[in-house]
Formats: sequence, C-alpha cells, structure tokens
Amino acid sequence: MKQYNIVVAGTGYVGLVTGVCLAEKGHKVTCVDVNQEKIDYMKKGKSPIYEKGLEELMMKNKARLDYTTDAYNAYKNADVIFIGVGTPEKKDGSANLKYVYEVAKEISQSIQKDCIVVLKSTVPIGTNKKIEKFINSNTKNNVKVELVSNPEFLSQGTAVRDTLHAQRIVIGVKSKNAEKIMREVYDAFGIEYVITDRESAEMIKYASNDFLALKISYINEIANLCEIVGANITDVAKGMGLDSRIGNKFLNAGIGYGGSCFPKDTKALNWLGNYYDYELKTIKAAIEVNENQKIKLIKKARKYYETFEGLNVAVLGLAFKPNTDDLRDAPSLDCMPILLDDGAKVKAYDPVAESNYKKIYPTEIEYCKSVEDTLKDADICFIFTEWDFVKNMDIDLFEKLMKKPIILDGRNCFDTNEFKNKKVIYESIGRKCVNNYIK
Repeated sequence: MKQYNIVVAGTGYVGLVTGVCLAEKGHKVTCVDVNQEKIDYMKKGKSPIYEKGLEELMMKNKARLDYTTDAYNAYKNADVIFIGVGTPEKKDGSANLKYVYEVAKEISQSIQKDCIVVLKSTVPIGTNKKIEKFINSNTKNNVKVELVSNPEFLSQGTAVRDTLHAQRIVIGVKSKNAEKIMREVYDAFGIEYVITDRESAEMIKYASNDFLALKISYINEIANLCEIVGANITDVAKGMGLDSRIGNKFLNAGIGYGGSCFPKDTKALNWLGNYYDYELKTIKAAIEVNENQKIKLIKKARKYYETFEGLNVAVLGLAFKPNTDDLRDAPSLDCMPILLDDGAKVKAYDPVAESNYKKIYPTEIEYCKSVEDTLKDADICFIFTEWDFVKNMDIDLFEKLMKKPIILDGRNCFDTNEFKNKKVIYESIGRKCVNNYIK
C-alpha cells in the first residue's frame, strides 16, 4: 500500500473520524483545527466528541497521527488534503460555506507543490468546481490543485464503523490521475468504489440523506394515521420492511429526525431547488412533517394537563439519538422551552449529553444521575431518546416512583403489552394508548 502524507482540516465528526481511520489504514495524518484547546486535548489521545471506539484508535495510531493549529506548515507539503469542516445551514436554509472557503484560502496560501484537495464536507452541487477555481486563482506558488468530491456517509454513534466498513466509497473526479491517487488512499479499506464526476458525487450525498429523511417522515405520517384508525405502526412497519424493495431500515416511528445531517441537508436541497425555480415537493413535505412531529409529545400531554405550571416533569434522554452527545435539532430542544415557559419543574437524565445541555440550560433544569431520581414524584414522563438504559429499565419504576404515572414515549422503547396490567397511562407513537391509571 502506498503511504501518503495526508492532512485533514477540521476535527469534528467528519474530519476527526476520517483522519483517525486513514491513520488506522497506514497513512501519516495531520489533523488541523483553529482551536488550540481541542488540539491539546487530542494530543493526549482524547476525543473532543463522544464516538464509540474513536479514542481507542487515536491511541493505537498515535505514531501516525499529529494535531496542530499551524495550517501553513501542515498544508505546505501535503500530498492529499481532506476538508471536513462544518457546513451549517443559514437562516434561509442554504448551506453556509464560510468555513470551507476559509480552509481553501489557507490552502492556497500554504501549498508548495501540486496536490489533491478532497472535499468531504456536504456541499451544494457545483461547489467542488468553485473551490478548485478559488484555490488555483489565489495560490502564492506556481502549483496546481485538483478538487475531488468524496462525501461521507457516517452516522453519529457508529461513525468509526461506518468509515472503516462503509457500504461504498463515492469519488467524484475530473481526471484519471486524481482517481488513481484516491484509489491508492482507500485501497486498504477494501470497499466498493463509485467513481463518477464531481457534480454527481455531490448529488449522491444529498439524494441519499434526503431519501432517508423522507423515509422517516413517511413512517411518522403513517404512524400518526395509525393512531387515528386504530392500527399498530410496529406491525405495519414490520410488514413493510419485509419487502426487499422497501427494507426495514429507517422505519422506526418516533418524534422526528435530528442531528447534524438530515435537517440541514433537506433544507439545503430544498433551497437549491428553489434557487433553480424547481420545487422539490417531497423534500418540502418531509421538512414540514418533521417539524410538526418533534412536538407531538407536547400535544399528547395537553390531553392530561392544560398547563404544565407547577408540574414535576421527568425527561429521559436529551440527545437527538442514542450513543452521541450531539444536540443539533434534537426534539428535546423543541419541547423544553414549552415546558419551562409553561412553568414546569423539569428533571432530566442523559448519560452523555448532559454537559452539552447544561450549556443551554445551566440552571433551569435539575440534572439527575439515575432513572430513579428522575422519575421520583413526577406528574408526567417524556422519553425523547431511545437509550439502552431506557429500553432495558424496569418498567415497574414508573408506577412505583411517579406521583402520576403518565408516560409519553417518543421512541416506542417498550412493547405496549408490558403495560396492560400496570396502573399507568402509556402513550407511544402510532400505537394504541394503554390507560390503566387509577386515581
């Protein structure tokens, strides 16, 4: 295997995981970030993000990994530079490319030899071409770069596995030389390639993410209708998923998608369609459904309490999904202001996301260290995240500890049959309410 001197710009989920996994496959990798505190932390073998298996790989490959804020010296002799910085959404839904262009400017001012620049960040179609032109128009030295589109398909919580054992590696290039280099970079992974042009590679990323978002919004709409007509979404989803044309992935009804990808990528593609005077009706609908779904538990709760004033509210799970501390577009963030503004006394438990939540609500919420402490004397319980500690908990605790055992499960963590002989009210998504509560 040919070893390349690789530099990765950005040490978030995409950049850091990419860099560490490339080092695992034998490359010399330097990770660049503007935050000196993060760099110092990573030099100790610590990950600034919660991601299973990442710190172990950082320690295992420390001889091939370096971390620095010195962009100039990192980029100047690089063979391949990966850009993995964030592209957050703007207020109008479009992708903010500020950080991509900042890195592109640094590269143009630093490189001293021809190199390949690989754009892993999720960007609008046509961005690779624009960034290539920008860098080559601003280089100080007589060098040339070629941009390669290489979108990532990792999921938070399983990012290391998704990178090392991806289902495909998409590479968008305009020359055989760039294709050759990228194949040599990735050959040790032993994963199937999709080699295409850059615009198609950019579109593959958006089309993939937005299709999954569509699937989630679709099953949530079916779940909402199931509640009305008396059907069971669990059985419906199972019956659908056994059809190989549909598959069983992303058919878990709940309170909507969140995280760093689906919300911004659906909005970005919707914005791009509007920019070209083309309405993507399915994407637009998915966005609308998801926004409404995130507060579905609040609407359910209004059946039992007209106001939350003075109520003891238990919250299990704060992150947008289990096995991550990421709060971006988490449904809990849509519901929490409603609860607090209405005067609720909120106790919450999340084993990983608590520290990030404290940055938003440092004193307004009582943070607990166990399910038991969270449920004690509660008038209602909201389940926002399907953590294993929730799915595996003793359901007798609801009846035993809560003042009024009303459980609103936004992730269908339990079988409704488990509550048939319990003196509780248990509501989930797309399934019949179990109401055995005796005052």
